[in-house]
This record gives sequence, C-alpha cells and structure tokens, in this order.
Amino acid sequence: MPPSQTPTAPALGGTRWNTFPESGVMTARQFFTGTEPLLQGVVDALQSVDSEVLQAQIHATLGLGTRETSLPLPRGADPTPAIRELAPQAEAVGREIAAWATAALDRLLTHRIPLPAGPLVVRSHCYGHLLTHPATDLLMGRRGGPVTMQLYNEWLHQMVLLRDALLPFTNWQDVPLLVTPTGLRHTEPARDAFLTELLVRRIRHTGIVDFARHVVTGTSGPGGYGFDHGGGTVLPAVIDGSPLTAPRYLLTWRPASGTEAADGTTTYVAEVKDYYAAPRTLVEDLPPATATPRPATGRIVTGPAVDGTRTAHIEVTHDGTAARADLGQALRGHRFARQAPTPEAEKAYDARTADLWDVLRAPGLVWTETGDVTVDATAQDDLVALALLGRLYPENVALRHTGRYAGPATADSDRPGLIVIDLPATDPARN
Repeated sequence: MPPSQTPTAPALGGTRWNTFPESGVMTARQFFTGTEPLLQGVVDALQSVDSEVLQAQIHATLGLGTRETSLPLPRGADPTPAIRELAPQAEAVGREIAAWATAALDRLLTHRIPLPAGPLVVRSHCYGHLLTHPATDLLMGRRGGPVTMQLYNEWLHQMVLLRDALLPFTNWQDVPLLVTPTGLRHTEPARDAFLTELLVRRIRHTGIVDFARHVVTGTSGPGGYGFDHGGGTVLPAVIDGSPLTAPRYLLTWRPASGTEAADGTTTYVAEVKDYYAAPRTLVEDLPPATATPRPATGRIVTGPAVDGTRTAHIEVTHDGTAARADLGQALRGHRFARQAPTPEAEKAYDARTADLWDVLRAPGLVWTETGDVTVDATAQDDLVALALLGRLYPENVALRHTGRYAGPATADSDRPGLIVIDLPATDPARN
C-alpha cells in the first residue's frame, strides 16, 4: 500500500454487516451496539415498520417455554442441577437483551444511523429460528421480502448466540467476548456441543468451562474447572461466595491486575483426576472434636503453568500452621454436596463430631463407613468451608446452616455415612 493511502473500512454487504476487526474483544453491550446496522437495514428495507411485532419476536425467541424459543430446556418437575441454574440465567440475560432491542428499535425509527455505501444487503444462512405469525407476515409479506428477511435473520441469530455465549457467567455484562467479522458465529460449533450435552444428559462441569473458553478465547483446551486468559481468570462463582448459596455450575470472570496479566491461555486442572482412586482416611480414625474450632483464614494459591495447565489450592492458616486442599477437588466437592436439614428442623440427630483442623490435615480424602458425622465450620470464612469440601470424599456430604431459616431438607439422612458440615447462618432470602 502506498504511504499516502490509509486503510479503509470494509465495504458492507454480502456476508459483511459490520466493521469489526479480524479479532477483537467486546462486552455484551458493545457487541449489541455493533449489530445495530442489521436492525437499521431491516427498518430501511421495510416499507412500514411495526416495531411491536419485531419486539414481540425477540422476546419470544429469547424466552423459555414459547413456541419460538431458541433454547428448548426441559420443563419437567425435576430438572438437572445445571439446568436449575442455567434456566433462570437464560431468562435474565434474554430479558435484558430483549429490552436493549426494544430501545434500539424505537431509537432507530427516529434517529437513523448512517450505513456506508447505501442500502445494506447481506446473505444470512438460516439457523431455523421460528418466527411468530405476525413477524412472518411482516418480514416475508409485501412490506418485507428476501432482503428484509436475511437482515433480520442474521440479527436474530446473533442475539441468540449472544444470549447463549453469556449463559456460563454470573457477571455476564463484564465478560470480554471474542468477536470476529462474522460476529459470534465462530462460537456455533462449541455452542452446539454445549447445548447438546445440556439437553440430552447431565452436562459435565468441564463442558460448561470449555464453552466459556471458546466464548472468551475462541479455542478449546484440556478439560478443567477454569482458565486464565490474557487479562483475567474464569473460575467457578463459589470462590467469591458462600458454599451454601453460591451457584455450583456458573462461572465468574475476574479481571487481572496489570502485573498478573499474561499472554496465552492456561487451564486449571484438578491435582487428582479420579478422586475415586485417591487415598482415604476414615473419620473414625480421627479424634472427636472437643471444642468449637477457632477461626482460620483461607486464601487461593496458584501453581506454575506447565504445558498449558496449572493447579491451585486453598491454603488454610490456623495458629501459625497451614493446611491445604486442592481447589479442583474443593469445587468438585461443592458440586456434589447437598443441603441437610437445620438442627432446629430435626427431631433427633445423633452424630459423631470431627475436628475441622484434623480433617484438613488428614492424609487423602476423609470419609466414613458407619454412622453420621458433623464438622463445625460455623466460625470459618467461606474459603475455609470450601477447603473442607476439598478434603472430604465427595459422596453423601451435606451442608447445613445453623440459622433459623429451615432451608430445603434434601439430604438422604437415612443413608449410612453422611458427613454434615455446619456453616454460619445464611438466609437465602437476604441474598
């Protein structure tokens, strides 16, 4: 290119409806704004616009349980644990995107955004999203036509891809989405794999993490429970919350400080891949608790990156000494744990007690073969409680808070070998 020439924005049309760079990063709101040329093209192509019809369409597409839904989650009485978290997440994100669309349509009708090179005409490959009957009449009838339909189809599909890309994240409005000249279509293969596993089986946590990784980095990697990428870290949400109330499957994006930012992507993996084969210690071999344990503090310590993976652990400090629990095992224990009845809700509960510090320092994973066991963690912070979950064999472990709120009594209390962790009172209604 001669020195006197400067790069020009790509011409819109064909498969190009934006001026995005070959690879860039945007938040959800920024990406939505970047799709507005498609909506402006729809408004321009229609002879007259019925904004209420188009607004109803996006609500129907992003809603759950509608004929036109793009996410046909099962609506049975007992959904899988992951769906119990992802369904309200989908509803909340979908409602917000639909609200953005309503505001954008109203604005574009009176404040047109300029489109370079005249009317926008694009080719959008159909993804099979159902239209409401009024939307079909509007977009494919005499006021619309092929050009209008293609523009709206591309915009609608990008909104579906946006909603689904945000499903794994609690703080979805802050997540840096990888965006290319095809918008979010590069996520389609990973999205298909994610939704297939979600809808036809109990999705693995690694499946959610892998989809989140594609959304942020555009690449896959080894199965793990989180990852670092450039300017931040994606790890399960419970790291910042209470094991009693935090989501078990959702993730949180945490931006790194300037000194922590690094190039490339590193996956967090558990120290022991198969916990079933890990060494174990019987709780019956540990001394019973004699007093309420004094407060300890926990912090997360990450290991070095080796061949694109790293481990991390929770370090618990108590009276000048420290114990550690693998973070991957702790998160696994949190996903497997259930909620037990509160002491006030039980008629009788004759259980052995175990000392929290002895459990944290015991070799292998602690479990019990006979009777029930309680561990008092009511004076501990959330990371100490999470570390405790990383030191227990993750079957038939239950969490129980000691407040007045009874909570759901879902643990199999008649099953032998139940280990119950007593945690500080937390009323879910206050969160």
